[in-house]
Amino acid sequence: MKISHLIALLTVAIALFAPDLVLAATDEAARVLEGAPKPSRLDYPVIAGISARKLAWSMAQMHLFLAAFVLAVPLFAIATEFMSVVTGDDRFDDMAREFMKITMAAYSLTALVGGGLLLSLLVFYPHLMGYMIKVFRGQMLIYALLFGLESITLYIYFYSWDALRRGNRKWYHMSIGLVLNTVGLTLMFIANAWTSFMMSPAGIDPSGAITGTVWEATRNPLWNPLNLHRFLANIAYGGAIVGGYAAYMFLAEKDPVKKAHYDWMGYTSNFIAILGFLPLPFAGYWLMAEIYAYSQQMGITAMGGILAWLFIIQAVLIGTIMLAANYYLWSGLMRTDRGAEYAKYVKYIAVVIVGGFLVWVTPHTLILTANEIQNLGGTHHKILGPLGIMPAKNTAVNLMLVFTFMSFQLFYRSSRIPVVSWAKSGNMIVVALYVVGITNIVGAGLYGYITPTVYKVGASVPQVVSTLTIIIGSVILDVFMLRGAKSEKVHWGRMTERSQYALFVLPVAFTWLMGLMGYIRSSLRTNWHIYTVMKDNSPENYIPSLRDAGNTITAITLGFMAIMVFVFWLSRLGKTIQKGTTAQEDAT
Repeated sequence: MKISHLIALLTVAIALFAPDLVLAATDEAARVLEGAPKPSRLDYPVIAGISARKLAWSMAQMHLFLAAFVLAVPLFAIATEFMSVVTGDDRFDDMAREFMKITMAAYSLTALVGGGLLLSLLVFYPHLMGYMIKVFRGQMLIYALLFGLESITLYIYFYSWDALRRGNRKWYHMSIGLVLNTVGLTLMFIANAWTSFMMSPAGIDPSGAITGTVWEATRNPLWNPLNLHRFLANIAYGGAIVGGYAAYMFLAEKDPVKKAHYDWMGYTSNFIAILGFLPLPFAGYWLMAEIYAYSQQMGITAMGGILAWLFIIQAVLIGTIMLAANYYLWSGLMRTDRGAEYAKYVKYIAVVIVGGFLVWVTPHTLILTANEIQNLGGTHHKILGPLGIMPAKNTAVNLMLVFTFMSFQLFYRSSRIPVVSWAKSGNMIVVALYVVGITNIVGAGLYGYITPTVYKVGASVPQVVSTLTIIIGSVILDVFMLRGAKSEKVHWGRMTERSQYALFVLPVAFTWLMGLMGYIRSSLRTNWHIYTVMKDNSPENYIPSLRDAGNTITAITLGFMAIMVFVFWLSRLGKTIQKGTTAQEDAT
């Protein structure tokens, strides 16, 4: 186990086995948990003028970025490895191993940053950490043990790859990978419990005294929505990061064979990112609905208060992700000889994607000066104002998701010619699915304008069902209709270099988006450490301004991307050194 992992484990051990160090400044009532601690401003340490919140914020966000990556990549690595066993194609196995190679470097950084985060919280927020340790008790010990188990299984899984590559031994290797992913998901669920508890505390009374079990505190109202949202986000994020790696290697390689490999890797990574991204807005809707249900005040703060305009920035970033992913898929049509037959549909898809993007970024209430309000006649634009409410935005996002899936389907079909007798009827059914589904999405959106406000949210349900029906129905039909289809040659590597920059856009936009949404989620607690239970009385107990938040998120994003570029460079450097060493040995 590496030194960084030992540091992280020792830090956790200090918090678990020496709680008196954490609670040195708390009074006796807090020790016996008659209520949550009530620290005064003087109880928050000030060290060398360091901003405790920005330090904890930066460490937490960086740890989240790295943890999301190292959690997601093993998930689709084992899925890719399984594809290798099923198809007998070693390319899948090689790609899965390369996925894990990137993860190994990132994992050490994840452990190191996680240890730094815990230390910063223990130093600057001792009362909060002491209380959380008391509430979750032995669960934090379990977390530390699982972290050690994950480290062990990760190294065994990666370094036993070649030894267990052939025959029945491959199943033993995948079993190790299954254990690794199970432990990783469990760690995520436990960490989500601590985060969601701070927003929707459970298992305690209004004063903060413990009245329930650790399970009650874990299974708080926002735990399951946050679990689903982060799981899907991690899949999409991991795919985007690996796609950026594939693009980096594609541009750096000169060998056509290796360029073809990284082109295929980039396509697969983009597919994984889209696969995780398509249902992500629906998981986000569920999470926000549960936040409203738990606390209407938190919901209003998010969607109607100081944080509301950040959702316009969110729309810009999500629209950027959509446009980049679609551009990459459209560029991929040049890989096949039949791609030109489908390229003629791209302009229509582009109109819908761009139109939906413009609707999505249109605000309902404009920020104007007094003169502008007087000239406009109000804060709502007479023509564009109606596009700023949820019926229009729900319609736009669902249409963007449907047509993004269509872009993928076009490339998939460009390399396969169906041979079943009912191919023509099958195509008609697929077209009917799209027509009926899109009509229902638009119709439900229009209904949202004429129905009372209480039913507007309900009007979005048929839209979600229509989107999922189109996607799932088309996939099922394609599976049966293209079974035994005549395969057209896919010329992997026959891609323009500019198409690879779309794969660079995805991780940057995803990283910025995750940082933005993390700021929004944390700010919903306003001046509470634990919402309505334990107040934040530190000198920084206010919601940061949008400018400060934007600068901090951007700095964290740039720092993380610099780390990823360094990891990519190390990976390529290792390949170069290995190749040079092999050449010298051959010459000898």
